Amino acid sequence: MKINILDNDAAIGEAVCKIICDEIKSKPGCVLGLATGASPVPTYKKLVEAYSKGEVSFKDVSTFNLDEYCDLPKDHKNSYFTFMRENLFSKIDIDMNNVGFLDGNANADSESERYAAAIEAKGGIDIQLLGIGRNGHIAFNEPSDSFTDEAWKVTLTQSTIDANSVYFDDVPMPHHAITMGIGSIMRAKKIILIATGASKAQAVRDMINGPVTPQCPASVLQQHKDVTVFLDRAAAALL
Repeated sequence: MKINILDNDAAIGEAVCKIICDEIKSKPGCVLGLATGASPVPTYKKLVEAYSKGEVSFKDVSTFNLDEYCDLPKDHKNSYFTFMRENLFSKIDIDMNNVGFLDGNANADSESERYAAAIEAKGGIDIQLLGIGRNGHIAFNEPSDSFTDEAWKVTLTQSTIDANSVYFDDVPMPHHAITMGIGSIMRAKKIILIATGASKAQAVRDMINGPVTPQCPASVLQQHKDVTVFLDRAAAALL
């Protein structure tokens, strides 16, 4: 792992944006694995700025998002599809036909097969963007007794529900999601993980310095050949 400790989330967003823009410039048809949540928002803002300045085009880029809630309409204000549309897709020139998204309302087994085939048909993910949960989860792969492989339906832990329920003011937060599995994530050619804030410090320490265990799903990244981690000083406090 390459560890970068920067002053704040804006600096992290700028650094990650540069990596992604450089990838697009060298490979216009590259495949990006994208994440939701607070961590990648500064990166998405910088990507929108770069596009607005004419520095990069997304017209040939393909994307695959990590996860989606189950039992929630695709266009609900709290769906991850809506999050991506509002924070990135509606502000750049991406072809929505090249946007891959898991369907949280589909049969999980058939959806997993469909998503794996779609990623493979695009040649695999070139850069996978990740955040990390307070309990060490990546995507919605929660602590468990074994590492997962392809996309699957997960029951969210109370820790994750507590962290995300603040965003649900009109309907109860879903207790299930469909998520890319650990195997799918690990097959990406390059992985970038962003963590900010003191609440992520223990998970970051366990990911980097702890044993590789499904009890801290992010620890598996120790076994990937190309992982770059971006932290602010609060998230890096226990290293």
